[in-house]
Amino acid sequence: MPKPLLPVANRPIMEHVLRLLKRHGLTDTVVTVQFLASLVKNYFGDGEELGMHLTYANEETPLGTAGSVKNAEDALKDDSFLVISGDALTDFDLSDLIAFHREKGALVTVCLTRVPNPLEFGITITDDEGRVERFLEKPTWGQVFSDTVNTGIYVMEPEVFDYVAAGESVDWSSDVFPQLLKEGKPVFGYVAEGYWEDVGTHESYQKAQADVLEGKVEVELDGFEISPGVWVAEGAEVDPEAVLRGPLYIGDYAKVEAGVELREHTVLGSNVVVKRGAFLHKTVVHDNVYIGPQSNLRGCVIGKNTDVMRASRIEEGAVIGDECLIGEESIIAGNVRVYPFKTIEAGAVVNTSVIWESRGQEHLFGVRGVSGILNVEITPELAVRLAGAYATTLKKGATVTIARDHSRGARALKRAMISALQTSAIDVRDLENVPMPVARQHTARGSAGGIFLRTTPGVPDSLDILFFDERGADLSQAGQRKLDRVYARQEYRRAFPGEIGDLLHPASVFDSYAGNLLRAIDTTGVREAGLKVVVDTAHGSAALVMPSILGRLGVEVLTVSGGLDESRPTEDAESRRAGLARLGELVASSRAAFGVRFDPVGERVSFVDELGRVIQDDRALLVLLDLVAAERRSGQVALPVTTTRIAEQVAAYHGTQVIWTTTTPDDLAKAASAEGTVFGGDGRGGYVVPEFSGVLDGAAAFVRLVGLVARTQLTLSQIDARIPQAHIQRRDIATPWAAKGMVMRSVVEAAGSRRLDTTDGVRVVEADGRWTLVLPDPAEAVTHLWAEGPDDQATSQLLDEWAAVVEGAGR
Repeated sequence: MPKPLLPVANRPIMEHVLRLLKRHGLTDTVVTVQFLASLVKNYFGDGEELGMHLTYANEETPLGTAGSVKNAEDALKDDSFLVISGDALTDFDLSDLIAFHREKGALVTVCLTRVPNPLEFGITITDDEGRVERFLEKPTWGQVFSDTVNTGIYVMEPEVFDYVAAGESVDWSSDVFPQLLKEGKPVFGYVAEGYWEDVGTHESYQKAQADVLEGKVEVELDGFEISPGVWVAEGAEVDPEAVLRGPLYIGDYAKVEAGVELREHTVLGSNVVVKRGAFLHKTVVHDNVYIGPQSNLRGCVIGKNTDVMRASRIEEGAVIGDECLIGEESIIAGNVRVYPFKTIEAGAVVNTSVIWESRGQEHLFGVRGVSGILNVEITPELAVRLAGAYATTLKKGATVTIARDHSRGARALKRAMISALQTSAIDVRDLENVPMPVARQHTARGSAGGIFLRTTPGVPDSLDILFFDERGADLSQAGQRKLDRVYARQEYRRAFPGEIGDLLHPASVFDSYAGNLLRAIDTTGVREAGLKVVVDTAHGSAALVMPSILGRLGVEVLTVSGGLDESRPTEDAESRRAGLARLGELVASSRAAFGVRFDPVGERVSFVDELGRVIQDDRALLVLLDLVAAERRSGQVALPVTTTRIAEQVAAYHGTQVIWTTTTPDDLAKAASAEGTVFGGDGRGGYVVPEFSGVLDGAAAFVRLVGLVARTQLTLSQIDARIPQAHIQRRDIATPWAAKGMVMRSVVEAAGSRRLDTTDGVRVVEADGRWTLVLPDPAEAVTHLWAEGPDDQATSQLLDEWAAVVEGAGR
């Protein structure tokens, strides 16, 4: 970036200089440019917005301080002119300087100022009249004979150009001024009172920001001083619970959330977002930056369009370039430089500057699709490129089903993706807002694939983009890698005008889904049982399809939270617990057989028994497994390796067998769709009903449970009571990407002769049946651990033992 464009208090230094010139009546200005000249020209244009007239003189090669002014001679040769640097912050009285020049009849007047450390500047000696006697450029301490230095601000007469050779590199202080003194020309020095800072280092840049905020320099600040030293520009949103300790500056349309603490000498640029719990002190943040929750930034500079993710720490003196990504919980040590367009992986500790390499890995897909913060990581531009890449993996003329949840973000980005699909020769079936299982089923009916956009569960400002295969199941690992490659190469297919895809809006989506569901699942005995159930759709899209199902099911129903609420497209763990507690009260007071609560997209369900007690999701899996296996008495059930081994005991008791799968949704879907599979679940409220579909479906699980309870004539609490208690615990350990392979090798070596299961990660089985699963996360710098033992204490000890192995290998 050209130094003149470095922002100080959210305005480029050069803009502060131009405004100073205008205040002193100097509106006709020539700007000499060389390095990244187009950036300067694009920003300032012809100067009309500042009420000035700007022209530009381009240097093809460096011409020195005098040569560059000579290059603009045609615009300056008719009258006295002033020369001023575009990267020095000052509030000198230029009118008085010009008056001094004219009073002395000078050929050149050098503007001088006094500084405590003159080593980096040119020293100037004047006599009592102000006439310059001697110049010395950048002296040593042994040569320091004055604290009066040359600021690079001059008032000159056009005759000075006679001493500057055209087209050559010429310097004022070392070439021109000595010659003028030698010839006895009138060169005077004017000692200015006021502020002057040559912004040439990180320290001087930070000092300039602080001095502006402290009021040590007279500049114009946009915005309002809402309290002493606290400046807030137009359109900025600052939560009343944020802590502001000035002096500080918050730029236009910035957003500061509750729990944020901004300390002195902090400057936020335009459109900066600072999330809850972040702490910033003496930090300069350029435009369009995202600062994640719990981040800690001290004495650093953050370039524009950079994302600093959750719980990151950036120390004093560090500088982060433009358009970087600083991963979660990463640490950038003091004085480290991270050059533009770099990615720092989550959990990384960076002690040396990142110049060429990128300290991280690009992972397009996470555990469930492509996820990220809306308009920070998941942008309309990314959505368009992603849809174009997905279309390129399919044949021309293929059909893709697309749907969304009820959030505004998903609606906006879905429209962008539809355009990209159509212009890549793909026909689109737009279901609009439907539960995810409905989108999966329609995808499986004649589409080559599907896309579903939803708010990330529990994270209201994030969005997930999920891709389905032709079965409506999550895209396989191989399919994700193929899409990843096309996206990375940016080799998108474009349709010819006659190949633009159609856009269809299927009718009777919910009635069709409900009819297929009730035909596929056994509901015999339901009407005769006279069941009463309570259904909570959590203000989500399940409310759109449940009326079509409940009207035909033959049960007495009490429904709650049925209306869609755009302001609540997801719910956090606390609000979900509160919702389940309310559901339990309703079930108990209404004497219902059980209660069910859907997630906002209808994919997962949680249950409450007839006593109003919440059945935890991992426990509910065992209850449904017991019911299904008791009725079927044969076949197999598909469960991920993270499930308690109590499931094996329950299945074996009823003559069924467990098929263990990886933790990926597509692997579970494949196993659940295999011949002979009667049930599947992930232990997190997701269930597969194979007779209807091979994917997670909350409505299908609910209907199946209604049928099972009606026929078995047992209550959920009775079934729960006959299943042994499980003692399983989980822990996550931060692990740098570079150490993940070493961690897994260390686990295998530490296992010794113990039995290993490598279905997914490494599961170490002890001789007495206790086990520990070590599984590296595919998208984050984290290793997951699960352990199960005969009681909580034994499980905790086992988890501690293997956590020590993982942490030791990851250091």
